[in-house]
Amino acid sequence: MKKYKHIFWDLDRTLWDFNKNSEEAIRDLFEKHELAFKLGVAFDAFFREYLVINHDLWAAYRKEEVTKDELRLRRFHHSFEKFGFNDSTFALAFNDDYVALCSSKSNLIQNALEVLDYLYPKYTMHVITNGFVEAQQVKINNSGLNKYFEHVIVSDGLGYRKPDKRIFDYAFEKSGAVAENSIMIGDDYGPDVLGAKGVGMDQVYFTPEIQSEEGATFVVDNLLELKNIL
Repeated sequence: MKKYKHIFWDLDRTLWDFNKNSEEAIRDLFEKHELAFKLGVAFDAFFREYLVINHDLWAAYRKEEVTKDELRLRRFHHSFEKFGFNDSTFALAFNDDYVALCSSKSNLIQNALEVLDYLYPKYTMHVITNGFVEAQQVKINNSGLNKYFEHVIVSDGLGYRKPDKRIFDYAFEKSGAVAENSIMIGDDYGPDVLGAKGVGMDQVYFTPEIQSEEGATFVVDNLLELKNIL
């Protein structure tokens, strides 16, 4: 596999355990603001509703049907409204507290550090992420990942996001890499696999749960499998 010189990583759910960190942050704020009393519901019931609303809003954001500011306001406002609590000012403040608290969490995907330590001496590594500028670099710094990456490319700061080929072209220009000597590792088939494929770059589809999509250069369900590929 000597043909690879550059590895481009996705961040959320590939290295940084977004699901665990997000749930921890929302639970902390739910308890801090005594929302069980205000909403009349336990955390687990609220969180289930939030996950559906947040998922749908992110899908709309990726299609450019809602803006970043609309997503910031609506995800918690709509979640609170499900339980009869309508306060948009509180919802927006809750969201901003959530982003700050969640970004400070440091839970990583299983075996992430072991694999990064293995790859770091062998390749030049970078991140391409579809997150928000104010959150992604904080996540990397607080979880001890910063030392592994030469460049961190965040879609929010560019105005286009994976799978748009422009973010990959920008990453190549910034890093000096080319598609032929690079590989993309990510958990999201459309943005990561199809995005990389669209610019001629090989891909590793990281999918801990069985998925129906096929066609990635490599498919792994545990990051340790990368040792057999790279």
